[in-house]
Amino acid sequence: MLSNISRNLIFVVTLSICPSANLFAQLGYSIKFDIKGLNNQEIFLGYYYGESTYIKDTAKVDLSGKFSYSGKEPLDQGTYMLVKGKTKLFEFLVGRNQKFSMTSDTSDYISNMKVDGDTNNEVLFENMRFNMKMNELAQPHLEQVRDSLSDQATIEEAQAELRKLNQQVIARLKEVAEQHKELLISDIWILQGKVDVPDSLSRDEQFGYYKEHFWDGVDLSNDALLRLPNSPYFKKMEEYLDNLFLQTTDSLIVGIEEIITKARSNMDTYKYAVWNLCIKYQNPKFMGQDGVFVYLYDQYFASGEMDYWANESLKNNLKERADQIRKSLLGAQAQNLIMLDENLNKVSLYDLKKKFTVIYFYDPDCGHCKKETPILNNFYNNTKHDVEVFAVSADTSMLKMNNYIKDMGLSWVSANGPRTITPAYQTLYDANSTPTIYLLDEKKRIIAKKIEAARLEEFLDNYSKLNN
Repeated sequence: MLSNISRNLIFVVTLSICPSANLFAQLGYSIKFDIKGLNNQEIFLGYYYGESTYIKDTAKVDLSGKFSYSGKEPLDQGTYMLVKGKTKLFEFLVGRNQKFSMTSDTSDYISNMKVDGDTNNEVLFENMRFNMKMNELAQPHLEQVRDSLSDQATIEEAQAELRKLNQQVIARLKEVAEQHKELLISDIWILQGKVDVPDSLSRDEQFGYYKEHFWDGVDLSNDALLRLPNSPYFKKMEEYLDNLFLQTTDSLIVGIEEIITKARSNMDTYKYAVWNLCIKYQNPKFMGQDGVFVYLYDQYFASGEMDYWANESLKNNLKERADQIRKSLLGAQAQNLIMLDENLNKVSLYDLKKKFTVIYFYDPDCGHCKKETPILNNFYNNTKHDVEVFAVSADTSMLKMNNYIKDMGLSWVSANGPRTITPAYQTLYDANSTPTIYLLDEKKRIIAKKIEAARLEEFLDNYSKLNN
């Protein structure tokens, strides 16, 4: 409760953007600054894009603290910042109007800020100052909550006061957003705001209502929303997919298509959504979600949809990765492996006739493998399930593999990965790092991948119950 209250109070006012417009393209930009305390220094004009920051322009401050930035072409709308050396001085907004001036003092940029000619930044800094006052009022209550000597009654009273203050902050932001729908504050509040779910609904109804109204008022085709600190655009996508969908490939694809459809009318947001979702699901947190990456590659890169920005080198890299993952998706038939064992005899994965097969990719010199191998060996020796292990050493050295087998006391099937008759295992399985474990059923279909050895017994218990 405390962390949510304090975080909302401190961060509820964030920089926001108006929709992009080419209407003012012919006007260019001219932003003037008069900052007392800055003199004879070089100041950079920086901006955000996704999770990165970039430098757009530079200016030299004169002896009185005056400097400016100008250009014949308009700036991309978004959050900008003044940077001295590696230090960010303050942030401000660049919206449709790109000719204005700002005056302040190095002693307190926000408190002393005066804006001439731009309502966006006037409202923004007024709101910042309001938030600062609310934070000052909140501090005594925060200290009471954090004080280990505070009794329960005191903590509850302090929390109640923090909630009241937080409600005032949110109420004011809503009011400002409603009064200035054309301004940046309104867009960013909508992007970062939460859905007001009626308390009268049941829990299931509340979930449905929240999902149905999640994107109310949010324009995912507004490329200005890409140029905000802390990547709220991407976090909004993540919140939607991580919290409101089953974490399976088929379910996630439905949500992903909703997002991409909303972003599609703008080439920048279209590119951003597709590319960042590719990155998210290339090495996903949950087993089996890499099928989403394969879908995105097929749908948007192999199809030529992303050709307006993706070059052949990038597309080839994505194809190579997608094809590697495609061969080892959950439910897919595992590719056969025929390699040489420690005695230089051929061993075949498909020759193993146990009900379940574990493929274990490891490296004798891998520190993590040296911890994982004894856990897997203990499982192998003690499991109640009918299991064989097909262990593949990634190192070319037979000596290292044989010493590893002896030192670890391994009795399962061992094979040397580089000494292979079938194609290289790295092209057949998504196993670029070690240790990597795949679990197969009796028909050699992949039922689990990249699972920890310590979870195998529980997984097989649940799998067997489900299939029985």
